[in-house]
Amino acid sequence: MEEEGDPVERISDFETVHHETPSENGVLLLVNHSNIQPPFSVVLATLLYFAEFVCAAVLCSMYHKSDDQIWMGLTITFMLVPAVLIQLALTFIHRDLGRDRPLVLFLHLLLLGPLIRCFEALVVYFKAGKEEEPYVTISRKFNLKKDQTTPMEWEIGHSERKLATHRNAFKRTAVIQAFLGSTPQLTLQLYANIQEKYFLPVRLSLMVICLVSITYGALVCSVLAINIRYDDYKVRLRPAAYLCMVLWRGLEIATRVTSLVLFSTALTYWVIPVGLVNLLFFFLLPWVEFWGRRASLPDNVENNFGKLDTVVVLLLFTFLYACINIFCWSAVQLDLGHRDLIEKKQRWGRLAAYYGGRFLENGALIALWYVFKSDFYEYVCAPLLVAQLLICYSLAVLFMLIFYQFCHPCRRLFRYNVHDCLACVCCSACCRRAEEVEGLPQSYSTTATMVLVPVDPPDLTPLDLASQPGDRETVIVGDTEAA
Repeated sequence: MEEEGDPVERISDFETVHHETPSENGVLLLVNHSNIQPPFSVVLATLLYFAEFVCAAVLCSMYHKSDDQIWMGLTITFMLVPAVLIQLALTFIHRDLGRDRPLVLFLHLLLLGPLIRCFEALVVYFKAGKEEEPYVTISRKFNLKKDQTTPMEWEIGHSERKLATHRNAFKRTAVIQAFLGSTPQLTLQLYANIQEKYFLPVRLSLMVICLVSITYGALVCSVLAINIRYDDYKVRLRPAAYLCMVLWRGLEIATRVTSLVLFSTALTYWVIPVGLVNLLFFFLLPWVEFWGRRASLPDNVENNFGKLDTVVVLLLFTFLYACINIFCWSAVQLDLGHRDLIEKKQRWGRLAAYYGGRFLENGALIALWYVFKSDFYEYVCAPLLVAQLLICYSLAVLFMLIFYQFCHPCRRLFRYNVHDCLACVCCSACCRRAEEVEGLPQSYSTTATMVLVPVDPPDLTPLDLASQPGDRETVIVGDTEAA
């Protein structure tokens, strides 16, 4: 989900450089060999991995003592499957099979791969800057500040490149852990709590850790989507943007999981077709679009891969994409014919369709639970619970709109934004009402209308963008409005 060749850590809350050198062609050269950011993402992903694994292991021992074979078997499954996939992903990304590293491979067999990788990243970080090292590559980006775009260059040394490889690897493992392990684990433990009608402290701790892991995985997906779509720009997310994204993702995931669990307690077997329909729809959607465009398979997934290997990797990648979309918006759209496998266009229509459809689906699941709920909920205010779930999902959508409207780091590059879409809808509604009042047919309306330009991004270079006044992102015919 991110290019291997770019070793720059592009997401940071601050930026400090040692000296700046403007070159002859106007490019600002930033020489920054010793100021390397700590690998916080690597440490956080490792802590979440081991915290969830240990809590699940302790809970399995408790299920074994109480002779709950079903809960124990499912908990072990959702604990081991993502752990094994993470070991394979780390080994594949670092290409350790062709290297003489028996200790690392042995630790991977013991499911301790993230520990040794995190230790390696910390060793590289603490050794960086002690000895002068030549740079191995130069990264060229555009820096967005207000209405100015400044071309910049970074000299990347060996240490920074190694740390970037570790960061990219742990971003992938965080997504795998979140949506192939934490989401089914959280769903299972919440269902077990309701069925057994009591809470275990260890089980509650595991649920909290799983929710944090899923939220972090969704956050990583959103950041990776921004990085891939705006690969030519130096992206900097502010704390307000992170806060909006955490609230958006946390509320969205918690509401979705709760809706599925409540529905499964009332109609246990019907939750299986609901999940399968969601999985098959999002799994087949990229392939249907791929066949509809009659595109060809990308040839850069791996240098030594044949067509069969490429198809297997794409199937696994599509399966992960479908698992993400079952619980939350993946923030990316797959394009299996593109070299990056990710569609770089911001499709507002698909975003609106997803959240509109998901809101209706969650509402239907909660309504069916309300109708067929068991006697266990007789002491629970069911109407209040239904209202709380719908309000929480609405708040998640609200925080998403706030993020795209005010906190997105590249919102000035949008052709149009949230307020343009809302203004267009309101303007169209006003036009229809005016035509009904005047008794004129819609095709002969003389009312001013707002027309949005095509969805495709403008064919402008960053330097051309800097020369344009204002942040206008729509074309308005017959009426003007401040952007």
